[in-house]
Amino acid sequence: MSNPGTVSLKDQFLNGIIKENTIFKLALSLCPSIAVTNNLKNGIFMGAAVLFVQVMVNITISLIRKVIHPKVRLPIFMLVISGWVTVTQLLMAAFVPDVYAKVGLYIALIVAFASILARAEMFASKNTILPSMADGLGMGVGFLFALTVISFFRELVGKATLTIPTGLSTSHVITLMNTKPLLIMILPAGGFLAVGILMAFFNWIDSLYKKDRHASH
Repeated sequence: MSNPGTVSLKDQFLNGIIKENTIFKLALSLCPSIAVTNNLKNGIFMGAAVLFVQVMVNITISLIRKVIHPKVRLPIFMLVISGWVTVTQLLMAAFVPDVYAKVGLYIALIVAFASILARAEMFASKNTILPSMADGLGMGVGFLFALTVISFFRELVGKATLTIPTGLSTSHVITLMNTKPLLIMILPAGGFLAVGILMAFFNWIDSLYKKDRHASH
């Protein structure tokens, strides 16, 4: 766990995007990265939902951390997470019903995401509101970034299109290639393949960066 006394809010925020990216680094909460990322719009909204829940859970746990009894902390954490997931479900059902119809099941599963519970336990319950908010934003933006990249890759290769959200209830489909798409990429097997390829790619980039940094010293 990062110590906010020695880590700036900016570094705490970037930590969740780069060093501890939920999908590409920690390989946690992979279910939505396989199930809802065959469409860019769905991936973006799913990532945004997780971002909202992550930030609000971290803020809530940080605010009430001093009154949570250690013996019942996990049930309290789960209650807070389920409360914010319910709020997210209601908001999505009201404002983006077309997206909710496709990803609603996976919104409910956010309650069981190890990444959200882990940050509540490891960070928010031990730190003040600003570091906890920065941590939640970083982890949430990292998750949103991962789902957006995976969705972009899968829809582009699997359908040769991109579904760009133009509003809460509108989107625009762009056809980018006239070649025959690789249909396996929009199937569940393609989700595993896409996640594996992108995970390897980002870890390769990270290893090159660390090697160059080490050489410069």
